[in-house]
Amino acid sequence: LLSLLQKWALLALSACSILGCLCCLLGLAVAIGLTLGTQGRALLAPCAGANTALASGSRECPFDPTRVYVS
Repeated sequence: LLSLLQKWALLALSACSILGCLCCLLGLAVAIGLTLGTQGRALLAPCAGANTALASGSRECPFDPTRVYVS
């Protein structure tokens, strides 16, 4: 009985893991598609300011979105 219970528990945990992985893959695919579809402008959208070069260090944009395209 214990062995059967362990098998079902492993099956349930595996199913949950697969579901979580699929959700992560879907989110990654959406993020990549959004970035490629807008040619990176979606990365600059949270930066509020007329000059996005100056906004990268400001409080409105807590990261440097141009760092992605350096290489």
